[in-house]
Order: sequence, then C-alpha cells, then structure tokens
Amino acid sequence: MKIILGGYLFIILLGTFLLALPVATRGVGSTGISDCFFTATSATCVTGLIRFDTATHWTLFGQLVILAMIQIGGVGFMTVAIIVMVLAGKKIGLSQRSLMQNSISAPQIGGIVRMARFIALGTGTVELVGAILLSFDFIPRFGVGKGIYYAIFHSVSAFCNGGFDLMGGETGHFSSLTGMAGNWYVCVVIELLIFVGGLGFFVWSDLRVRKFCLRRLALQSKMVLSISVGLVILGAATFLLLEWNQPLYAGLSVGERINASLFQSVSARTAGFNTVDLARMTEGGIFVMICLMLVGGSTGSTAGGIKTTTFWVLCISILATFRRKKNIEMFGRRMDEGITRTASCVIMTYLLLTSIVSVIISALEELPLLTALFEAVSAMATVGLTLGVTPGLGMASKLLLAFLMLCGRVGSITMLLAFSSEKRVVNSRLPLEKVQVG
Repeated sequence: MKIILGGYLFIILLGTFLLALPVATRGVGSTGISDCFFTATSATCVTGLIRFDTATHWTLFGQLVILAMIQIGGVGFMTVAIIVMVLAGKKIGLSQRSLMQNSISAPQIGGIVRMARFIALGTGTVELVGAILLSFDFIPRFGVGKGIYYAIFHSVSAFCNGGFDLMGGETGHFSSLTGMAGNWYVCVVIELLIFVGGLGFFVWSDLRVRKFCLRRLALQSKMVLSISVGLVILGAATFLLLEWNQPLYAGLSVGERINASLFQSVSARTAGFNTVDLARMTEGGIFVMICLMLVGGSTGSTAGGIKTTTFWVLCISILATFRRKKNIEMFGRRMDEGITRTASCVIMTYLLLTSIVSVIISALEELPLLTALFEAVSAMATVGLTLGVTPGLGMASKLLLAFLMLCGRVGSITMLLAFSSEKRVVNSRLPLEKVQVG
C-alpha cells in the first residue's frame, strides 16, 4: 500500500518540478511551487480543480505535462509500470502483480498482466476513437493542427475523467465547455467518453467475454451498469426539475436545457466538465450534485468517489435489514457477509474527511458551508467541478484540497492501510455481548 501511495507522490512531485520550469508558463517567469503542486496533484489524481486556466496560463510544454499526468493517473501508475516492463522484456514478479492487483482493485492476481495489456489497448482505442469523433467538430472550428490537438487533449481528459480543458482561450478563462451548451454532438461524445471511462476496466472485460449478453454478466458488472444508467437518468431529471426556470438555464432553449441536465448528470460523477455556470445553481441543485459526486464512478475505473458498487451495496443492505433478511442478495446472487462493513468504512471515511475539511475551509476562507462542502467533495471524489472559488483559495485550503484529491485517487482504504502498522492476526476472540443500535 505504501508503494502505491509513494508512486502517486513521485508522479506528483515530478510533475510539480516540470510545471515549475519557466518553459511551462506563458510570459516571463515561472509559476509558484505551491500552485504547481496543486495542479500536478489535480492532474495526477484526475480531478480537474485548477488555480489557473489551462489554455492561457500553461504553454504547450506545460499542457503536455498535464496531459501525461492525466493519462498516468487515469489508468493507474502501476498499469503503466507493468506495460513498460512487458515492453522492455522484464519478468513480472509476484510482488509487482500484487501491487497491480491492489492498484486497480482486481478481484484476483491471476491474469493481471493480461489485464494490464487489455487496459492499455482498450484505453488507447477508446481515446483514439473519441479524438477522431471530436476532430470532426474541432477541425472546422479551430483549424487542422489546433483542432487535432484539442480533440486528443479533450478525449484523454474526458475518458480519464480528468476535467481539464483548453477552451479558456476561446470562450473565456475557466469557461470549461460552457460554449458547447447547444452543441449536442460534442456533448454526447464527451458524455460517452466519461461514461465508458467510469464503468471500469473489468466491466469492459466482462462485456467483451460475454459478448455483451447482459444476462450472462457477472454480478459486479450488472450492478455497475444498472446503477450507472439509473444515476444518469435520475440526476438529469432532478436537474431539469430544480433548475428549469432558474438563472442556471436562463437563455437556453428546451433542447439545450435537456442537453445541459444530461451533461451535468454524467459529468458530476467525477469528470469535472460543465456546460453551464455552476455558480448560478440553486442550493437544491448544488446538493444533488454533491450527492452525485460523492457516489462517483465504478471500482477499477478512471473515476473516483465512493464507487457505484459501494453505494449499491449499502442500499441493498438497508433494504435487507427492512425485510429482515440475513443475507445481502441481488440478481439471484448472495454477497459476502463482510462487504457491508467495507462499504460502511469507505463511506464514513469520505464523509468524515470531507466534513472536516469543509468546516476548516469555510472558516479560513469565510465561505458558506455548502460552497466549501461542494469544493471538498469535488476534490475527494476527484471530480474537479467548482463553484468558482478554487482559484482564490489560500495556501492552507489548497493543501487540504490536494490531500483530499490524493486520498480520493489512491483510495480511502489504501490510505488507511498505508499509514497503519502491520500487526499479527490474533485468532482468539473476546466474549460476546449484545449492544442495541437504532
């Protein structure tokens, strides 16, 4: 666990050094170390929270460094390391395979190298297809060279759920994709890239092996697909209901409002792009977006959050308690008895960390608690959406958000295990005594 954490820290520190070079910043001079560290953490943890507009502040060199960190952070540094070792003809030992298993939350250590190859090939293929599709709109809009570069950058950023964009030089600083609110084509392509990236590598593999026969899929794949589609539909419907006649959708046609609601519902689950000004969102819309960000994507994917399966397990366990059923069952299968404890641990860790950081940032920056909570959850769930306050945060708040981003990308359980001391397992048990709860 410490090696996984150390690997991400190494990438962040290397990225910080490269971004601090004068060649990475436009104009005279260089960017401060703290801001470089924040940007490198955000890129490596595929979050998307930024201090400076990516297109106007960073040079081509700086943008490529950010893109490389997004790619490594998206597929996982251990996946990249395994692929490099395979290409170099190095023997993959048991320790490397075990690290790879923990890094991508693989169910078993067997076939892990084959899975790494599949991840690399699948990632490259999807990103290439996404870039080609985006280029059909970007090339006529920006020219050949710029259009191809923009298509590649946004395809990688969307698939890896990075949230970084280069539209600041076209539609204004920190504008994200607000200039594309009425462009169904670009929005749908970005949404599909985000959705596919957030499903998880093992869901792809299962779909490929089962030849897209939904009935034959593994339990986890069925859970991921059902909750992912359900959250997109529910989120879009909720945004339409809450924001229909509110300032957020002012000036948008009916079609554009539907498009914006669907895009925000998909993007809120760890992508970080937005097609409307979120600072104009109602408190109800902000709360719904916080909930979507907290759930996030799926285990073993490029997304963050507590993960869809964790949320689904908790919901099913609550339902099982109401029905007075001893086992947690779904789709004709019974789940492991200890899974509820793991899910509860993950959720409580997220809630505690985001709550503590939210209160501190609210006090330090004199912000409304809901606004601070939005920024904290966005960081912890590696989303990257902001209500516009991130660029103006102080040093302490930046470091707190950077810590949350690292926790969210590495994983709350991994972070706890990395800082805990290894103790010998004791087989004896203490006397049992019942405690009433609820």
